[in-house]
Amino acid sequence: MKTFEIAVIGGGLAGMIAAIALARGGRSVALVASVAAKEDRRTTALMDQSIRFLDRLTLWDKLRPAAAPLTSMRIIDGTDRLLRAPTTTFRAAEVGLDAFGYNFPNKALTDILEQATAGEGNISRFTDMAESIEISAESVSITVAGGDTFAADFAVGADGRGSKLRETSGIGVRNWSYPQSAMVMNFAHSLPHQNISSEFHTKHGPFTQVPLPGSRSSLVWVQDPAEAAARIELPLAELGRLVEAQMQSMLGKVDVEEGVQLWPLSGMMAHCFGKGRIALIGEAAHVFPPIGAQGLNLSLRDIMALVDILCDRAELPVPADAGDSFDRKRRGDIMTRTASVDLLNRSLLSDFLPVQMLRAASLHILSAIPPLRNLVMREGIEPGRGFRDIPDSLKEKLKRKKA
Repeated sequence: MKTFEIAVIGGGLAGMIAAIALARGGRSVALVASVAAKEDRRTTALMDQSIRFLDRLTLWDKLRPAAAPLTSMRIIDGTDRLLRAPTTTFRAAEVGLDAFGYNFPNKALTDILEQATAGEGNISRFTDMAESIEISAESVSITVAGGDTFAADFAVGADGRGSKLRETSGIGVRNWSYPQSAMVMNFAHSLPHQNISSEFHTKHGPFTQVPLPGSRSSLVWVQDPAEAAARIELPLAELGRLVEAQMQSMLGKVDVEEGVQLWPLSGMMAHCFGKGRIALIGEAAHVFPPIGAQGLNLSLRDIMALVDILCDRAELPVPADAGDSFDRKRRGDIMTRTASVDLLNRSLLSDFLPVQMLRAASLHILSAIPPLRNLVMREGIEPGRGFRDIPDSLKEKLKRKKA
């Protein structure tokens, strides 16, 4: 039986990036993943920390031509409630960055990753699905649908919310749902977006426009499920007029492109994220609404943690308790991000006046107090960064006063 150091099960964005990162970290990797069959029309916004990680993997230069920078993000209260929050704008320049991150079509990154995995000498690709998995204290044995069987010292589950590796390992999950659907689309517009992302908070959830290269943007429009089901049946021209009206015509005339998709919103979190010789990343470990550009960024932090644990001493065998180390390392970040996205989403749905007051007051404070706004921006880009940067910020202020 052929043996690898690491098996990555799942060939989505997280799975392929994990395979590349671990292979370039010095490990022999088996990637169990069929080649992407359908075109993904969605887009993804990656924050600065994630972009730097792709750059270290020599992937960013290839992706950059298809990406648009996010230099500013503004939150606009689009409700008609009595207590409305002020428009709050976050600018990357305030925290010393050219851009918070970049937005790009998923297909552009998928094509780059397919080429990278095919050309990586440390990756062996199995294009059949994993049919059976056996986990022991010494190794993980995997049989694919074509009949091939191989062993790995460690297995990474990147096989989505129905993860076979998670199920085989006996790790349970907590599921929840929201009374919302997300309409996802791309559109062209007659006025320039100036690399500004606008998030309108409505009574049914966020309506988030994110720049794409040229005079195009992507949109995630969270709506009441019945309204969303009716709107997706509309002619594209009529849907474009609705989008333009919701955006208060700030991007001029809107032309919605083919391929509008509708996704019911739900959440899932595994009871643990790793144990023994397995770890769960991406949607095998955590799922939450497409709010605040957190999904793939969280998954990339999963991968960064795996690389730290598995590749720090790549010349040594994979530790038998690497999965437990991964669980401890990732638990705080995953639970904090999941809770914050859930809280923000539910606060938009609440008609309870004190909740509306708290939300409006929070945005008032962020708008009025630059140091606090800067802290929130840094934390949004990279967990812990805001607090780590406080000493440097204080030193800089002291220098200015002395000068």
